[in-house]
Amino acid sequence: MLRIISLNLNGIRSAWSKNVLPWAAEQKADVICLQELKAQRSDLTPEMLAPDGMHSFYHCAEKKGYSGVGIWSRQQPDRVVEGFDGGEFDAEGRYIRADFGNLSVISLYLPSGSSSSDRQQAKFRFLDVFFPHMLALRAEGREIVLCGDWNIAHKEIDLKNWKSNQKNSGFLPEERAWMSKVFDEQGWVDVYRRLHPDTTGEAYTWWSNRGQAWAKNVGWRIDYQIATPGMAAAASRAEIFKAARFSDHAPLIVDYADK
Repeated sequence: MLRIISLNLNGIRSAWSKNVLPWAAEQKADVICLQELKAQRSDLTPEMLAPDGMHSFYHCAEKKGYSGVGIWSRQQPDRVVEGFDGGEFDAEGRYIRADFGNLSVISLYLPSGSSSSDRQQAKFRFLDVFFPHMLALRAEGREIVLCGDWNIAHKEIDLKNWKSNQKNSGFLPEERAWMSKVFDEQGWVDVYRRLHPDTTGEAYTWWSNRGQAWAKNVGWRIDYQIATPGMAAAASRAEIFKAARFSDHAPLIVDYADK
């Protein structure tokens, strides 16, 4: 069995203070993909650089206290790649890839467009450059799992208040259509939805810090593991862990048969 976890930390130092490491160690995951580190390399403690004896790889944003992604792995990868296009989004620390044999695991953090129209335009630019990159990944012929915070709820089933959010970033028609093209045109598979096609409230992975969203379960499913068909078919279990909170996101845990 291969266990992969994806978790937006909303700050690695904040999550550390909420005991994310002891929890992660208990999970016995093979690979853990992290997003939103909000830290520079110099901010990372020795424990963060060797968490529970795992190998760690981080792609930090150039801007302090912003974005950043990471991968922890039990096995030393054959190759690690930071960034995907050498452009504006690599400077924001949004992509890191680790190769293990014929499997690649990628930690991904899409821009949020909720703070301003400028950031929404940046998000659209990201979608424009990332779509051909995903096509190129498929052309490699490898098994691939893209883990992360995509900042898009794909369908009405994926958020509590879908009617009132149709003009809001994260549920815009253009964003949802882009996700549909990823699945329908490129052949990627939404692993959680493959295993749980009809689950609503239990599927949410993010809750706003406003208005008692967590207490009322007014959530969004914006964290995904999106995989090549062969890898997705090997998934036997997917869980969103909510018994403890390390962030405004919940960890997404998926178990795969060994490929």
